[in-house]
Amino acid sequence: RRNTPPHRIICMTRVLFVCLGNICRSPLAEAVFRHQVRERGVEDRFEIDSAGTSNYHIGDPPDRRSTATAKQHGITVAGSARQIRIEDLRTFDYIIVMDAQNLADVERLKAAGGGTAKVHRLREWDPQTGSRDVPDPYYGGADGFEEVQAIVERSSAAFLEHLIAGAADGV
Repeated sequence: RRNTPPHRIICMTRVLFVCLGNICRSPLAEAVFRHQVRERGVEDRFEIDSAGTSNYHIGDPPDRRSTATAKQHGITVAGSARQIRIEDLRTFDYIIVMDAQNLADVERLKAAGGGTAKVHRLREWDPQTGSRDVPDPYYGGADGFEEVQAIVERSSAAFLEHLIAGAADGV
């Protein structure tokens, strides 16, 4: 009889990033988090997506200003906008929203349709103090997109650390 090591079971963590239209902040957060997960070599442990609370931009590509800013940081933003669905609250482990209005909209959807997803604002993990909202850069200039990039990078990194530490602790 062969002596084989026990198989390591890897649990998949499903994360959905949500903003208003799913063209600026949430696709950026999805891409940044995906990049960080890949850099840590744990991409087999995550399913990552993004959505919007509104139906304004369904099918549209990410905002070109968001993709250009991300590209300057070595990150590719891709995909097309979609609206969050009740099923998302049942299939994702975490719904990570960008601001208080997104939080209220997702909580209302969860109350109507149920689901077990944990709903949080991304900046709950931001190591810098201040607002808990990721500002919407849509109506501003390049500086706003750069600010959002920095917020998303540091908050996503801390969120990933939280998830990895929780997995190591068996949580």
